[in-house]
Amino acid sequence: MESLQKVALVFTIIGAIVWGLIGLFNFNLVDYIFVETLNIKFLANLIYIIVGICGIINIGILFNHIESK
Repeated sequence: MESLQKVALVFTIIGAIVWGLIGLFNFNLVDYIFVETLNIKFLANLIYIIVGICGIINIGILFNHIESK
């Protein structure tokens, strides 16, 4: 389970960077790569779904940290 959480954490960090770009520069990197360049809206939606699932998986990291104290 630890390796799954690490992979999920990487996707969550990437998602946070994308949201930072949206907030700071109004630039959506995922849409730019997959929709504007490759014209594949489904793949962009899939990326958003994966990042959301990874965020939910990472809730376990929070609870593991609280329990270990």
